Amino acid sequence: MTPASVTVFGASGFLGRYVVRAVAETGATIRAAERRPLRAEFLKPSGEAGQIVPIRADVLNEREVAAAVAGVEAVVNLVGILAERGRQTFPAVHTEAAGRIARAAAAAGVRRLVHVSAIGADAHSASSYARSKAAGEREVRAAFPAATVVRPSIVFGPEDDFFNRFAGLARYLPALPLIGGGRTRFQPVYVADVADAIRAILTRDETAGRTFELGGPRIYTFRELMALMLAEIGRRRLLVPLPVAVAMLEAAFLEKLPSPIVTRDQIRQLAVDNVVGPGAAGLDALGVRPTSLEVILPTYLERYRKPVGRQRGHTSR
Repeated sequence: MTPASVTVFGASGFLGRYVVRAVAETGATIRAAERRPLRAEFLKPSGEAGQIVPIRADVLNEREVAAAVAGVEAVVNLVGILAERGRQTFPAVHTEAAGRIARAAAAAGVRRLVHVSAIGADAHSASSYARSKAAGEREVRAAFPAATVVRPSIVFGPEDDFFNRFAGLARYLPALPLIGGGRTRFQPVYVADVADAIRAILTRDETAGRTFELGGPRIYTFRELMALMLAEIGRRRLLVPLPVAVAMLEAAFLEKLPSPIVTRDQIRQLAVDNVVGPGAAGLDALGVRPTSLEVILPTYLERYRKPVGRQRGHTSR
């Protein structure tokens, strides 16, 4: 059964804008729940007039969360952070807020809850990000057993923080570091495919209570991803293997910057494989055909390319 009304937490984020657009296509009325609702105003053209309604809801505020889910049939929690700042810590956002949303949804009689976590969520991980994601899943399951958990690998698309970040660095750095030698494996998944998967979950009752791991059609090493990105933007840069211990030392200084390029916790994540587990239900189980990275990457790295006529390629050692 397709829900007639859906609250989406984190609606204005990278994944959120695609989820809102995909869910709007079902005809559902959407509450775009944001700490700053004005940030969600741009979502309105994604649907019919009045179909998408930005509302204030700070996920750290129990009263506002309860008000945001009252009277809707489904809730989607997309809220997540890549680095901690002030009150926005991994435990506060990924664990406590996840539990708060799940408890509020259960108390309000919400029929479906989709909670977006991440591949690599692990209570025993060295990464605080990964531990907080695993703890968030436990909180959600305890409060709302029928919740559907979605674990994507690295999500790519025009507004992503992965390829855009490294392509930006390649514009002025003579070399890019390969953390741990660049052997870590990733399975990048297209943002629109993740949004389509969430829409499918909301419209299929048999997905309740299940966990889906979402990855693209191919697994790459970190070195392969950097080489692909450099070839696409036509820049020749050294790809230099960097031991994890050295990267951690450098990140200890970099993370003190107002907008850090990388943090120690992100280094820990880049050192661990991030691929769909054997036997896990994925995009195919939801009727979504994964989109190739090579098809999408050229569509949004245009601004990082060297001027026409200059040599393309990369160098590694």
